[in-house]
Amino acid sequence: MYQEQANYLHLSELGGLELLKAQYHQTQFSKHVHEGYCIGVIEDGAQSLFRTGELHVAPKGDIILVNADEIHTGSSAVESGWRYRAIYPTPEMLAEIARDLFVSQHGAPWFPHAVVRDVGLAQQLCLLFDLLEQKDNFLLKESMYLSTLSYLMSRHGQYQRNLVKLPEAQNKILMIKDLLSASPEKNYSLTELSNLVGLSSWHFLRQFKRYVGLPPHGWLVQARLHKAKQLLKSEYSISSVALACGFSDQSHFSRHFKKAMGVTPAQYILNLNRSNGST
Repeated sequence: MYQEQANYLHLSELGGLELLKAQYHQTQFSKHVHEGYCIGVIEDGAQSLFRTGELHVAPKGDIILVNADEIHTGSSAVESGWRYRAIYPTPEMLAEIARDLFVSQHGAPWFPHAVVRDVGLAQQLCLLFDLLEQKDNFLLKESMYLSTLSYLMSRHGQYQRNLVKLPEAQNKILMIKDLLSASPEKNYSLTELSNLVGLSSWHFLRQFKRYVGLPPHGWLVQARLHKAKQLLKSEYSISSVALACGFSDQSHFSRHFKKAMGVTPAQYILNLNRSNGST
């Protein structure tokens, strides 16, 4: 039998950067988003993921790239499952690196490809992951982290040079998306949300799915999970986090959390107090 295991490290010395080390066999990630980018390397087996409107397969040695707030899924592409490590830098983290290293660029990059074959970079990322799992060596960690991500961005990132004027309907939908993200604990009705932007409920529902990639309820669940992660890091109890984020109960919260994160809330905070400078 193939065993499943997953472990999150929270790296306080790198601004709370998260590192996931996982091996999955039967786990299937539902459509979800992360506040940060997902930058990972498949170390064994192969992963199947839906991103950029199509299905991709990442075999051993390939790099997986998911942009922040981008709808994606994940599952095994082979019978033996897949093993990988990944970090989740925020857009602010990458924007800061880009500002310091790429004078002509502004803001965080966009990675157009979900799966990248770059042997040298994959090896460098694995060396970075090894280093991040060690205690101490703060100066070396930060140096390796900055050099690796700058190399990644320069080779595989793109930057939007000109702002594109969005259609009026898209602006309205993005306004509601931001509203749900700002107050995910509230219970909204479809009529209430559609009235806020002057659209019929049916038209609003179709436009929201078109521009966001999830129906309003699906996005609200993701926004609640984002808030839940922050509260868990602030050492709130799992039960209180569930209620504070609008979930009906702890079981409901844990089920959604596991489907999106691949770990339970308890597993997510297991190493929360480990700063990698102390045990």
